[in-house]
Amino acid sequence: MSELDKLFENNRQWSQRQLKADPEFFNRLTALQEPKFLWIGCSDSRVPANQILGLAPGEVFVHRNVANLVIHTDMNCLSVIQFAVKVLKVEHVMVCGHYGCSGVRAACGHTQLGLIDNWLRNIKNTYTQHKRELEKINDQEKRINRLCELNVMAQVLNVCHTTIVQNAWAKGQKLSVHGLIYRINDGLLHDLSMSVSGQEQLEKIYQMEAR
Repeated sequence: MSELDKLFENNRQWSQRQLKADPEFFNRLTALQEPKFLWIGCSDSRVPANQILGLAPGEVFVHRNVANLVIHTDMNCLSVIQFAVKVLKVEHVMVCGHYGCSGVRAACGHTQLGLIDNWLRNIKNTYTQHKRELEKINDQEKRINRLCELNVMAQVLNVCHTTIVQNAWAKGQKLSVHGLIYRINDGLLHDLSMSVSGQEQLEKIYQMEAR
């Protein structure tokens, strides 16, 4: 049996287990998608959104990329945010990083990795903004983990700076953006105490007039 065949077999067994436990499971999924949450997380295979949150399929809309970045020229990420906010009417956007992130670690180094260097440069920019704080941390792992936190905070603001989110607020839509981080070695989420629920919480220069 090939590796792909094993995956198909796993899928068949999973489908059978779901139907046995809940005969209406797939009918409900087919009927409607009404998640309250958008998760913007890292592509790391050890950080699966639904399992971490304890939510079933259909309860969280997910976008993942290397190092959970929200970049204003990334049409993929922006399209996901627009669909989640404007069409699905999610109430919470969660930017979730994780400690020990390989993307953040790579951004702290000087080795050329290829195309991804252009992507990770956004994290280097965050490092530069917080250089004084970070370089006071002598332990390399602790410094990387602090940068993981700062990266999440930066991306929360990037989400809030989009006209997608600001127009939703201007229309009175209930929407909050949160920064979270996940620790792989114990499976626990941590709140970074950064939540934004209105334009007035942003620096004036980023506040856009509604359309």
